[in-house]
Amino acid sequence: MASSSGTSSGSGSYTIQNSGSEEDLQQLMDQRKRMISNRESARRSRMRKQKHLDDLMSQLAYLRNENNQILTSMNVTTQSYLNIEADNSILRAQVSELGYRLESLTEIISFLNANNSGISNGQIIDSSMADGFIMNESWNYMYQPIMTADIMQY
Repeated sequence: MASSSGTSSGSGSYTIQNSGSEEDLQQLMDQRKRMISNRESARRSRMRKQKHLDDLMSQLAYLRNENNQILTSMNVTTQSYLNIEADNSILRAQVSELGYRLESLTEIISFLNANNSGISNGQIIDSSMADGFIMNESWNYMYQPIMTADIMQY
C-alpha cells in the first residue's frame, strides 16, 4: 500500500504538476497570443502613421505647387500693373502736353482773328478758310511725335 499510496501520491503530484504545467502552458500560449496581437497592432499603427505621413507629404507637395502658382500669378499681375502704371504716366504727360498745345493754338487763333479782322493785303479772307489753314498747320504740329525724354520731365 505504501507503494500504492506512493504511486497515488506520485500520480497526484504528477496531476498537480501536469495541471500546473497546463496552466503554465496556457499562460505561455496566452502570452504568445498577446505578443502576436501586440506585434500586429504595432504593425497596423506603423502603417497608419506611414499613411498619415504620406498624406501629409502629398498635401505639402500640393500646397507648395499651389503657392508657386500663386506667386507666379502675383508676379505677372504686379508686372502688368507696373506696365500699366508706366503707360498711364506717359498718357498723363501726353494729355498735359496736348493741353498746353491746345491752349497755345487757341491763343494763336484768337490773336490772328483779332489782328487780321478779315483783311489781308487789301483782300477779304473768309474766316473759316483762315481757321482751316491755321487748324491744318496746328494739327500737323500737334501730331508730331512726343519724345520720351520730353515726357519724363513731367
